[in-house]
Amino acid sequence: MQDYQIAVFHGDGIGPEIMAPTLDILRAMAQRSDSYHLAFTDAPAGAAHYARTGDALPAASMDTARRADAILLSAMGLPDVRYADGTEISPQIDLRKALTLFAGVRPVTVRAGQPTPLKLPAGKDINFVLIRESTEGLFFTQGTGEVTETEARETLRITRDISEKLFRFAFDMARTRKEAGDGPGRVTCVDKANVFRAFAFFREIFDEEAARNPDLTADHAYVDATALWMVQKPWNFDVMVTENMFGDILSDLGAGLMGGLGLAPSADIGLDNAVFQPCHGSAPDIAGQGLANPFAMILSAAMMLEWLGLRHDNAAMVADGRRLRETVDRIVAAGTHLTRDLGGTATTAEAAQAVQDALDRA
Repeated sequence: MQDYQIAVFHGDGIGPEIMAPTLDILRAMAQRSDSYHLAFTDAPAGAAHYARTGDALPAASMDTARRADAILLSAMGLPDVRYADGTEISPQIDLRKALTLFAGVRPVTVRAGQPTPLKLPAGKDINFVLIRESTEGLFFTQGTGEVTETEARETLRITRDISEKLFRFAFDMARTRKEAGDGPGRVTCVDKANVFRAFAFFREIFDEEAARNPDLTADHAYVDATALWMVQKPWNFDVMVTENMFGDILSDLGAGLMGGLGLAPSADIGLDNAVFQPCHGSAPDIAGQGLANPFAMILSAAMMLEWLGLRHDNAAMVADGRRLRETVDRIVAAGTHLTRDLGGTATTAEAAQAVQDALDRA
């Protein structure tokens, strides 16, 4: 039996509402297992905490996160609670930078029967992963850009150190997906190397890593063409890797292909730590009404189980993570327990309970 410490950031707005049933599901899965145990420790942070205390990410919460085997983080931020410079409270970004969580993983899946704005050809599913560099790029000077009366400047920074780690991670993921039957083993570098020297540098480092992985396929795509192809032929992608801002934009497009942010999980992963969280915001306008969609939070927890299992060679955790993900996929495809954002009438509790009931039956 392996014990894992999980730091829990309950978030703002709808954050606590979607975190609570997710923890219930994880506890139930762990209780059934003789291979792992999960211990959860709360880590106060966020916009509401800042409004009460003047501290968005207390040192104690950062210490809890740093020591944990994994970090589970719910939606954070409130539009009317900001720092003095006008920027929003974003502890999740602070965690990425402090813990060097360079790989932002955004899976995009649309299975048979799952609603999507696209008309998929017969036999075509969407199953790719967008990996967004999460610590530098155009986000490098977040909150410290130069602003005068006549102009504003932000710095786009790409380093060899982080890029090498990012591309190594991307090729490793493509190989893992190929071995699991989830992809053909192809990595696409998404950039704008035809215009910016920084992206030519980015692509050069990518090609160096590609040469070290001859068993996998590597190619390139400009970001504007990628946005087009994500709509026209998304089933052709496997693993895409890109800069921070490009990834921020394309990940929302990927969520749109799945039917909305309510189905979009994510992870930010470094060499020693990882954060798992839904892509959507805190939606304070519906907080406390039982309308929030818990699926992205639950899917993020599934990603956490799979990552922990792979990292610690715990096959039972990998299997449970996949089982949890596939259970949500089946419920969404069935269309019987969908929340309002997906065109249904289920409450937060009803949608989460449908997942728990399906796991219990299995």
